[in-house]
Amino acid sequence: MAREIVIQAPDHAQQVVRLDGEQLSLGRAHGNDVSFPEDASLSRQHLVFEHDTDEDWTVRDLGSKNGTLLNGSRISSARTLKPGDRITAGRLNIQFRDPDAAEEGTVFVASDEGALSATVMTSLEGLLSGEGSFPTAPPLPGQEPEKVPSDEGARVFKSPVVSALIRAGRELAGHDPLDELFPRILDLSIEAVGAERGILMTFEGTNLKVRARHGEGFAISTAVRDRVLNEKASVLVRDAQSDQAFRERLSISEQQIRTMMAVPLQTDKEVIGLIYVDSRFFVRDFTPDDLNLLTVLANVAAIRIEKSRLAEVDKELEQAANMQRRILPSRAPQIEGYEFGGHNAASLRVGGDYYDFLTYPDGRIGIVLADVAGKGMSAALLMSNLQARVQFLAELPHDSLGDMMHRLDRSISVHCPRNRFITMFMGLIDPATGVMTYCNAGHNPPALVRAGGEVEWLKGGGTVLGILPEVGYSEKTVTLEQGDVLALFSDGVTEAARPDGEEFGEERLAQMVLERRDVAVDALIEDVRERIDEFTEGAPPADDITLLVSKRLPG
Repeated sequence: MAREIVIQAPDHAQQVVRLDGEQLSLGRAHGNDVSFPEDASLSRQHLVFEHDTDEDWTVRDLGSKNGTLLNGSRISSARTLKPGDRITAGRLNIQFRDPDAAEEGTVFVASDEGALSATVMTSLEGLLSGEGSFPTAPPLPGQEPEKVPSDEGARVFKSPVVSALIRAGRELAGHDPLDELFPRILDLSIEAVGAERGILMTFEGTNLKVRARHGEGFAISTAVRDRVLNEKASVLVRDAQSDQAFRERLSISEQQIRTMMAVPLQTDKEVIGLIYVDSRFFVRDFTPDDLNLLTVLANVAAIRIEKSRLAEVDKELEQAANMQRRILPSRAPQIEGYEFGGHNAASLRVGGDYYDFLTYPDGRIGIVLADVAGKGMSAALLMSNLQARVQFLAELPHDSLGDMMHRLDRSISVHCPRNRFITMFMGLIDPATGVMTYCNAGHNPPALVRAGGEVEWLKGGGTVLGILPEVGYSEKTVTLEQGDVLALFSDGVTEAARPDGEEFGEERLAQMVLERRDVAVDALIEDVRERIDEFTEGAPPADDITLLVSKRLPG
């Protein structure tokens, strides 16, 4: 009998997987039938679903760190599943179900017409129009229920305050872009309080920018503006021509403004702008209730504006993250007698770590790992700039690696902000001999783990990039013998910390590379990632984590 699982991830995305075959494995490692490599709470091989009999499936935990729950209880052995059972693994929620039953749905409609006779009935349209009605008593058999308008309900839902807020909730609940959202907010505000005209402004940096207007010739009083923005106050002037303080201001008197209101576009934390409405004729006198309504509307609008802005920023960050992922190598070079591999994980959406493999016409392989001081978008921009300059300079003729690094430093220094710098290690490997020439620009010394068990740290070479361009760099050489493993890393690896503050450290990393030097490079990198997750107890990384591993295979 067919079965399937429905997997819900933390971002609420769902994945339906049909259970065919004999088993289905799930975990963080890519080798699983279903993998979630970004979920640090999963173990590499977390659990397996197995076909037990013609109809039965079981779930079994594979010794995972955080365990597997079945209907809320942790399991220690294989458990037979029945449709509807729920499995929790890491941050995943999984439902085991019968697809045929799932297609039928779980909504049942019962025929029970008599139960409606004593039920209060209304509709949203009726409430908004004030025509909501209610049965006074259960009708006799065969009679229609008698309905009389509820004056209280009609009065409440005819209230302009409630109607305006309901309409605002409806119209601002979508996902319209900001350019369409601003005029909609202003139209709602003008209509809600019966104003003649209005304007909506938000901050762009320290300046107010008009985002939407209805009417022409606005000259908002600086007194009104400053009170709204600086004191977070809502201002109502019912008759500006009779108010001595306002009558003397040309911006009021010249436009013959009679009544006006200005309220802050205020989120929970800050004022992001203001809404101003006025009338030059006493078509309708603004009231304190109007001011309250406009203040609440502006608060709802401000939260919606900030939500849209954050959504746009999030979209831009995701695009930047995708671009950054494309900058990093999509695959390691395939060189006979060697293995290469790399891994990068930004602590934020984008990061400042960079690694690369460079192929030279004479057969040499360049390996690069760099770390831009700081995190986030500014570090990512510098990282992109660095990557372009490294690849450009690597293609130009130069006397030595030290000469190339010096030219790179001078180039970076021109554009690098004073509060930023870059650490970088670069090596050039001759595959035929194993000789590597390298420069270390203030970066963490890579660990060279010898086949015989010794560990060497590749120190020296020069200062960080972007600070002292006149100093220059010296280069050193070392030979990678058969069976040797070279591990380059950013400080996000060694400074990954436990909750008590203890850091992962260089010695622990070197010891792990030493113990696992005989496995494939990709497996070694995955082992280090998992060990860091276990060491930090699944805490989010405080810094970008980057590894580049080179191995000369045994003969």
